[in-house]
Amino acid sequence: MREAIGRLPGSQIREVANAGLGIPDVLAFWFGESDEVTPESVRSAAAESLLRGETFYSHNLGLAELREALRAYTAGLHGDPGPDRIVVTSSGVTALMTAMQLLIDPGDEVVVVAPVWPNLPAQPEILGARVARVPLAPDSSGNWRLDLQRLISAVTPSTGLLLLNAPNNPTGWTMTRDEQRMLLEHCRRTGTWIVADEVYDRVWFGVGRAAPSFLDIASPQDRLVVVHSFSKSFLMTGWRLGWLVLPAGHLDAVGKLIEFNSSCAPVFVQRGGLAALGIAEEFVPQLVARLKLGRDTLCPALAALPGVLSGTPLGGMYAFFRVPGADDSLAFAKRLVAEQGLGLAPGAAFGAEGEGWLRWCFASRDPARLLAGVGRLRQAMGL
Repeated sequence: MREAIGRLPGSQIREVANAGLGIPDVLAFWFGESDEVTPESVRSAAAESLLRGETFYSHNLGLAELREALRAYTAGLHGDPGPDRIVVTSSGVTALMTAMQLLIDPGDEVVVVAPVWPNLPAQPEILGARVARVPLAPDSSGNWRLDLQRLISAVTPSTGLLLLNAPNNPTGWTMTRDEQRMLLEHCRRTGTWIVADEVYDRVWFGVGRAAPSFLDIASPQDRLVVVHSFSKSFLMTGWRLGWLVLPAGHLDAVGKLIEFNSSCAPVFVQRGGLAALGIAEEFVPQLVARLKLGRDTLCPALAALPGVLSGTPLGGMYAFFRVPGADDSLAFAKRLVAEQGLGLAPGAAFGAEGEGWLRWCFASRDPARLLAGVGRLRQAMGL
């Protein structure tokens, strides 16, 4: 086994979830998914595809009609990306790994903003890159901020790739348009690629239909790859369907990588994706309204607990908060699930920058379930 693989840490979120197996009545908020099922019309489209016998290989880059629908969907949010720039992948995480394989050589320097979903920095490490982390920092209200000048200083001509996730998992931090513009201009000067994980772009509670995107300001020739997924905005976590927006001229290379990794996304899953895009402008705003209700129920309740620091995220589906005495977040999360039946993700799962914090997914259909969880946290705190 390669040494780099042996060094990879196991999932601390899974470690907590496994500790909760067999415990009755666990209130589980550890994973990043809603407790709602995929819309019926999406499920029906996939089922009908299977009944038609669409069980064969498809094009490496995805069904032509899905790619065209994704182009139209992107155009409605961020402007038309143009032809031959969209590729369908078997999941958003596969899209990310495909982008890494396209752009990273062993020994390359990759800069990542953290805390962050652990898969992101792990992927370049798997490929033999050197990963440097630039930390976000919480302000006095518990909202996380970027020191833009610190990040710009970290990205030099020797930096091959800048990896960004915004809206951010776990903190909810989102880049401003000015921050994106300054970073893009800086990376143009240094020759650095940007891989922007924008899977939460529609899970956005600010002004407009989507969070600020690099696609709003970049040219088709910029060294920019934007990663998307059907998982969050369309309640399709188990379907494993994503897409990439690439600069022109890279489709052949990406097609080779997809062939060598997964060959193609299943046709019936892509049919589900087409159906999801067909209901997007009706369904997604309703979902975001429900998520906002979850956020506005949970975050004030957490902030009202003595000593708890909890902000109000502008994007994503997570409250990231600090509890007195939770300096070892993994041990604290295990104690919560064992003693209170409350399942949260430890902040350390997202890097050293998140230690002492906890992540709570508020994507719940029933706000009362969130408040019941806060009651269990109160008990754990001895209140």
